[in-house]
Amino acid sequence: MSGGHIGIIGAGVVGLALAEWIVRERPGARVTVLEKEDRVAAHQTGHNSGVVHAGLYYRPGSLKAALCRRGAGLLRDYCAEKELPYEEAGKVLVARGAEEEARLDRIERTARENGVPGVRRLGPDGLRAIEPHVRGAGGLHSPHTAVTDFVAVAESLADDVRRAGGRVLLGRPVIALRQGASGAEVLTGDPHGERLRHRFDTLVVCAGLWTDRLARMAGAGDDPRIVPFRGTYHELVPERRYLVRGLVYPVPDPRYPFLGVHLTRHVHGEVTAGPNALLDRARLGETLRWPGFWRLARRHWAMGAAETAVSASPAVFARQARRLVPGITAADLRPAPPGVRAQALGRDGALVDDFVLETHDRIVCVRNAPSPAATSSLAIAEYLGETVVPGSRPDRRRVAD
Repeated sequence: MSGGHIGIIGAGVVGLALAEWIVRERPGARVTVLEKEDRVAAHQTGHNSGVVHAGLYYRPGSLKAALCRRGAGLLRDYCAEKELPYEEAGKVLVARGAEEEARLDRIERTARENGVPGVRRLGPDGLRAIEPHVRGAGGLHSPHTAVTDFVAVAESLADDVRRAGGRVLLGRPVIALRQGASGAEVLTGDPHGERLRHRFDTLVVCAGLWTDRLARMAGAGDDPRIVPFRGTYHELVPERRYLVRGLVYPVPDPRYPFLGVHLTRHVHGEVTAGPNALLDRARLGETLRWPGFWRLARRHWAMGAAETAVSASPAVFARQARRLVPGITAADLRPAPPGVRAQALGRDGALVDDFVLETHDRIVCVRNAPSPAATSSLAIAEYLGETVVPGSRPDRRRVAD
């Protein structure tokens, strides 16, 4: 069977990549994307760093590791085909002492096991040769880490879907969904205040911040719960952008779930510093009622206090950036648009590390897709398409934990 009507909830880059895969690889199928906002890429896709990750950190054998590497190659080729911005800016991880250099050893081993190309260690002189204004005891260089414009990618994918006869329906918030023996039914609003029913043979939920709510409508449990984090960014004023050539990151501390302030040169020339990570106000009440949040808070309260201080003070933010580039001052930074991250959090207080894809009869839910989901989007689409779209190979269906 190669036909069927496939519904997709969410017009971010993952949902649109899946829709594009279906119209290209399953020409007998119909596809409809439902998006509650009046434009595509309105949430995570439009508020991310623009980095095309190479796969340095992800646990070998995980979906993140496999789909990041596959996705980066597919994305590079897609951007070349569509003449979209894509630049291999290169990335350095900067170690400030012996302890961080030891962590670099582990990251280097992981990167090589994941097949990340071109990775090499650097001494202080090697760091300065790549990033003249960076100072550190050593570093790790990933020359093929890239940057792109994920909003432009999402808009291009939506155009591809429409040209092939698929539908991308905007202003369609989901009010309810249910499934029966023959498929799934979704009740949405529309821009005129009407309620519309949509029937699908298969439904895929790629709704980011709201995926857990929709998963519960589909009959799934409430674990994990999506917790929204907001990342505060600053950008270098134009006359100081020369301080950063590519991407400059600290060595991540495995005790903490976020990377810390880093520096990124984007495809349009701006250079951002950030993000820190704070709870977003969206769904705050639900987050505070989730037992996993309080377990996470007890474990990482000190980090939370530090992140709040960084967000509240430009001087403290600049101090974080100076750990990588000593020449940066508070006067060099100005506020930039925030980032958004929808992160799954277990009842046990652990942030879910891998992508999580769950199947509930006729409804498939992408339960966790934080970074590097945008990098991996075309590979996630390929994986989902071959797994859940009619005409696929059912033996590939599995859930990542």
